[in-house]
Amino acid sequence: MGDVGVDGVAGAGGPAAEERLRRWRLVLGGDAAEGTGCELTGRDAAMDGALAALYGGGGRRARGEGRSAGLGASAPSVARWLGDIRTYFPSSVVQVMQRDAIDRLGLSALLLEPEMLAAVEADVHLVGTLLSLNKAMPETTKETARAVVRKVVDDLEKKLATRTRATLTGALDRSARVSRPRHHDIDWNRTIAANLKNYLPEYGTVVPERLIGYGRAAQSVKKDVILCIDQSGSMAASVVYASVFGAVLASMRSIRTRLVVFDTNIVDLTDQLDDPVDVLFGTQLGGGTDINRALAYCQSQITRPAETVVVLISDLYEGGIRNEMLKRVAAMKASGVQFVTLLALSDEGTPAYDREHAAALAALDAPAFACTPDLFPDVMAAAIEKRPLPIPDMHTHR
Repeated sequence: MGDVGVDGVAGAGGPAAEERLRRWRLVLGGDAAEGTGCELTGRDAAMDGALAALYGGGGRRARGEGRSAGLGASAPSVARWLGDIRTYFPSSVVQVMQRDAIDRLGLSALLLEPEMLAAVEADVHLVGTLLSLNKAMPETTKETARAVVRKVVDDLEKKLATRTRATLTGALDRSARVSRPRHHDIDWNRTIAANLKNYLPEYGTVVPERLIGYGRAAQSVKKDVILCIDQSGSMAASVVYASVFGAVLASMRSIRTRLVVFDTNIVDLTDQLDDPVDVLFGTQLGGGTDINRALAYCQSQITRPAETVVVLISDLYEGGIRNEMLKRVAAMKASGVQFVTLLALSDEGTPAYDREHAAALAALDAPAFACTPDLFPDVMAAAIEKRPLPIPDMHTHR
């Protein structure tokens, strides 16, 4: 039989076929059995080398030149590789390759060197890695690490803040209108319109069963929000996003925001909410989990149950007392608290989570679901207005 290319077309020629072979060659890595027969030169060869260093394969193995992959143990070689991948690949791909390099090649220790941090493409996952290394980080690196975290946080705030404030301000105004307004705050036009069904023709009047007041959310604290965040290692991206959202909520005078992080211990970081970078460096990713203890603390901070939203962000792997945790959630809901359970606050979809605990919460009318940063403002708006939550069907545990 003649040589058959990877696209199944024997002897196929022309520019389109050559481009297909080139792409397959980059994907397959140049092993002896990969079957493309395609030689890479110039920029393509450099790209192939960068991929081979991380994922294996490449021409070296085909030529019998020893190890097929590896960046070596030295910071200079890793720094060169980081520079190469930023040259050859788009930012989104660079971030994935960096993440894989940290996981596959054990590069976490090298991130403790300032020159390494200066070479990386910063993203939410890198911030999570840096936070997990925080306690081991030498003083010479901490300033650079804070600068990397600051850039990511600032970018996220710019992206998320405007829509979050607008969405929640509207929800607060609507929530204020349906409360119990004082006489001089009653919006009579809206009140009459809402009560037309109660018109009594024999008396020529409308009975105002429901009073609607002018929204004055910006003039006083209308809602209390408690963010209760699991800081176990698997929740790194959620911790980053929650800290940014916490800072945005804290900047709104009409919302009193409290931010609590927990593992088996509890840390109240509310006083640092004006700077989410300080919040993040106040966390300690990893360790066990005691959700019951964390919720007990949050419960102790509630002074206005009917005006409070508690957001638990956790994969629900409880190391504490399960039944007590569920009793606390039930008690909070019975008192009027709006309770929201998020399995994750990230772009990554639904993580591994404790399905038994999720089902138990759903039975308490507190369904657990994963939430993207884009959806979070809508979830909070619904909780503030006491409407059904906009739960994504694909990620809901019912």
